[in-house]
Amino acid sequence: MLEDFISSKKSLFAAGVHTELRVQENRQRRVSLVQGNLTSNVRSEISGISARVYKNGVYGFSSTAELNGGSAEAVLAAATENAAFMDKHINKGKAPLPALSKGVMPAKKRIADTEQKQYVDFIKEIDNYIVTKYPNLASRSIVVSEDSMEKILCTSDGYDGHTTSPRSYIYVFLNSETTSGMPIELFVPQGGFGNFLDNFDDPKKLYAKIDALYEKLMHKREGVYAEAGYKTVVLGGELAGMLAHEAVGHTVEADLVLGGSVAGPNLNKRVASDFITLVDFAHTAFGKPAPLPVYLDDEGTLAQDAVIIKDGILTGYMNSRETAAHFGMKPQGNARAWNFSDEPLIRMRNTAVLPGKDKLEDLIASVDDGYYFIDTNNGQADMTGEFMFGVCMGYEIKNGKLARPILDTTISGVAFEMLKTVDMVSDTITWSSSGFCGKKQPMPVGLGGPALRCKIMVGGR
Repeated sequence: MLEDFISSKKSLFAAGVHTELRVQENRQRRVSLVQGNLTSNVRSEISGISARVYKNGVYGFSSTAELNGGSAEAVLAAATENAAFMDKHINKGKAPLPALSKGVMPAKKRIADTEQKQYVDFIKEIDNYIVTKYPNLASRSIVVSEDSMEKILCTSDGYDGHTTSPRSYIYVFLNSETTSGMPIELFVPQGGFGNFLDNFDDPKKLYAKIDALYEKLMHKREGVYAEAGYKTVVLGGELAGMLAHEAVGHTVEADLVLGGSVAGPNLNKRVASDFITLVDFAHTAFGKPAPLPVYLDDEGTLAQDAVIIKDGILTGYMNSRETAAHFGMKPQGNARAWNFSDEPLIRMRNTAVLPGKDKLEDLIASVDDGYYFIDTNNGQADMTGEFMFGVCMGYEIKNGKLARPILDTTISGVAFEMLKTVDMVSDTITWSSSGFCGKKQPMPVGLGGPALRCKIMVGGR
């Protein structure tokens, strides 16, 4: 655990200005096997101290990789000086940031270390299972990844806290060929929030999902190309989550709204059908811990859920303290930094479309001629909400029944238009939390959603 040598420095904070002092350590552990061969074996730690000072509408920032009390005093003095310099030359003359509640957030989980040998032995047992049971695969690879952020934060006018964010995953990739000889690949991540030993105690517990992955891969060997065009489809929960994050979530981050995103002129307007409610959950969702819980952000704001779309109406944005003041909204804990040397940016946490009342079987049964898209391997969107996602697994729907599997294709559209076509929403949600969001800095995020029936452009071959 990090040593707290910064709480005693609060007496050095300049009067009348918002100040943040943060000490942070990021850890990364990664081991990869390809065809049973160890191809990567990585351990890294990055740690340091940063300070940020807000004065009259400008920020001063400073950081150092030295972890001691003297360095904390040095970065604090430098950030304060930088803020004064910026204020003198830019002279924005803005009011102080609105006051926050004050308190202390204790660490909720310890960061536990794991020896590299444990990772290697664990995935070698998984690899042995795959090669023994499925010897006819073209290739296979397994990756174990564990990362964590640990932070101690002191603020002049918000919450202080000691926060930890460990997560660990095992990714299994299986490769084969179609009957015509074209290479195909599917993968499955397993794991989630917590240290490696929290999530993985027995390799045999992963075998069922590996078997299911192999079965889908064998289906895909017989796949056909989707027919291009504007189609009625059922999007699985993973794709609904990708849509929530990439095509909607980024457009409603308030810094990007100020930069001209499509969400700016659409506040309090209809952007989806009545069936769509979208929430950025902080730490609890549907009575259970969210995939990657956030209790306190890096500005000292206690994390709360942010309702973005309510019954089809765009109701709010994700904010920092500064943008919340600009838009007359409440900050809800969305400002986070990836490394000690990074300033906090507005980031998503666990962004999801809320489930509805329909059964997945009923969504599929309602489609005469369309597709059921299940898995995605990539996605991108821009500030207009226009998106394109890769689909790596799916099926035709013919007369309300699943038919032939499809080969890789794409789906595309404009989020606020496509969401208006949603007319059925399933009653279960699928979460995904194994990736990083790449907005200027990496950031672990959760995303999720139910299955949606909608109209969308299918890319075909």
